[in-house]
Amino acid sequence: MSDRTVDLRSDTTTRPTAAMFEAMARAAVGDDAFGEDPTVRRLQQKAAAMLGKEAALYVPSGTMGNHCALLSHVGEGDAVFFEERAHLFGGTRRASWNLAGALPHPLQAELGVPDPRQLEEAVNAARAKGQRPALVCIENTHNHSGGYAWAPEEVEAVSAQSRELGMKVHMDGARLFNAAVAMGVEAEEYARHADSVMFCLSKGLGAPVGSMLCGDAQLVEKARAVRSSLGGTMRQAGVVAAAGLVALEGMVERLAEDHRRARVLCAALQGLDGWAVWQPPNPTNFVMLESAAPGEPARGLCDELKARGVLGIARPPAKVRLVLHRHIDDDDVEFTAAVIREAAVP
Repeated sequence: MSDRTVDLRSDTTTRPTAAMFEAMARAAVGDDAFGEDPTVRRLQQKAAAMLGKEAALYVPSGTMGNHCALLSHVGEGDAVFFEERAHLFGGTRRASWNLAGALPHPLQAELGVPDPRQLEEAVNAARAKGQRPALVCIENTHNHSGGYAWAPEEVEAVSAQSRELGMKVHMDGARLFNAAVAMGVEAEEYARHADSVMFCLSKGLGAPVGSMLCGDAQLVEKARAVRSSLGGTMRQAGVVAAAGLVALEGMVERLAEDHRRARVLCAALQGLDGWAVWQPPNPTNFVMLESAAPGEPARGLCDELKARGVLGIARPPAKVRLVLHRHIDDDDVEFTAAVIREAAVP
């Protein structure tokens, strides 16, 4: 076993900065259930302003933020359209459309980006079954496409088609600021094409907990009631909201360093025996390894890496995800590349 650990499982492993700890220690607080926490209010105003929205709601997690959005947008029997690998569609997160009684329509789409014509065909098929198409959900960056950052014009195209078809758009923007930094645009450039946007404070931005749901005032008021029904109301939440303010005010631009190191790691691993090493177009802070070997090579490689001091996430059967974040420096990247080359020997 190695006495050194480089944790590339996720950017959720980031820890608060010294400035965040200081802000949390001196945060002004109140009861947020009554809307009386001044630090939470400041955070919500800041998030809404950065995305060009009327209002925002602080929630404990991205999953809850997405739940609140869907339960506010749709009702029983409504048709909801997702890319089939989206977090909102699969796994435990399907609870959001289950709770709403909505009918999910998964779409196959390269890099997670549905073609507008494909969306129109799916909507017409839903209408033929007597369903009411209500919502399109998009994910930016797209996790299962290796952290692909949508081009703003891709969001605009899907949004325009959705509105033409009478639907609203929700963006699962857990890593929205990674996308914005990678594409050299403000987050608002994406958000203006969506009716609601969720983004996480607790991934690359480094806050210890929390996500934001942004939209118009009516949507956010509905979402506040949903948050309460889901048990997501926090009381003196300013203690943690203070770290979120620090994240938004000082941690966005540094995401470019995570992207740079991901590119360096990807380049260092090219030509790896038995594994393709890649990033998608418009890459962010992910590096993907993929094997054509039979069985479950991803789990085997992750086990070998762990024994040598590198942690990654297996996506069985054949993919391994590595995520760069602020606790990973250039030396860690060099160490990781050497370990992977050693562990991946056929």
